[in-house]
Amino acid sequence: MYDYVKTVIPEERILFHRQMKDYTTFRVGGEAECIILIQREEELAKIVSYLNCIEQEYFILGNGSNLLVGDKGYSGIVLKFDGPMEQIEVDGTRVAAKAGALLSQVAVAAREHGLTGLEFAAGIPGSIGGGVVMNAGAYEGEMKQVVEAVRVMDRDGQITTLDNDTMEFGYRTSIIKNRAFIVLEVIMRLAPGDKAQIGAKMEKLAALRRSKQPLEYPSAGSTFKRPDGYYAGKLIMEAGMRGYRIGDAQVADKHCGFVVNMGKATAADIREVIEEVQERVRERFHVFLEPEIVFLGDF
Repeated sequence: MYDYVKTVIPEERILFHRQMKDYTTFRVGGEAECIILIQREEELAKIVSYLNCIEQEYFILGNGSNLLVGDKGYSGIVLKFDGPMEQIEVDGTRVAAKAGALLSQVAVAAREHGLTGLEFAAGIPGSIGGGVVMNAGAYEGEMKQVVEAVRVMDRDGQITTLDNDTMEFGYRTSIIKNRAFIVLEVIMRLAPGDKAQIGAKMEKLAALRRSKQPLEYPSAGSTFKRPDGYYAGKLIMEAGMRGYRIGDAQVADKHCGFVVNMGKATAADIREVIEEVQERVRERFHVFLEPEIVFLGDF
């Protein structure tokens, strides 16, 4: 397999036996057999079509901000965008961001060009590719409000463009959650605004995050989706789970909707805390808390 990969990707961008804790915001996770850094769409097309042809499992890694990788690692191939696949271009009110660009970077670029509409995304730690897959949002804003189109690649390496309606955006979901598409680029249409006012709003939202979220500890952000008619954090608190801890994995005191790594948590610790929270809330309120987090590899 790697003989072919080396005909497509320079060897310095083929990384063997890397610890996934270095690639996730939880700062946990065992070894990945191989991480391939992708810089061009043509590279991705060749690698993806080949891996599908030989039935080799692979995973598209963004910023690792919504991901829990098992302590025993991941035996598949990790594909991570790099360099040119992180570029951001602004033309008038149109912003085109490659999938590897961080949401925070895109929000800053919009601000610098006096464009409003992405202020909510400034504090979200993920990539824009991952953000559009899950329709990321915060503080009454979400990706569906600003996305005009998304360029995607299928399992055969073919590229197509999906408009906003075709994306089937919903709460923390999109068509890509259920289809074998890889996001290549996100095209957004924003509105002209005052740069100072945009910056002030971003600072206000950042201050709110700092006051209400446990940003001082590694985490994957909000751990659970909001169940219909409820707030996950409130249910967890009322179930008596505030501060619940296994090893160094803990339900955050500041916001019960977050499970955090207090220092030396293992992936198994974190998963056990998540499962215990689910069980307690189900027993007390008959509500199932669905994780926002993707679980990958062996625990």
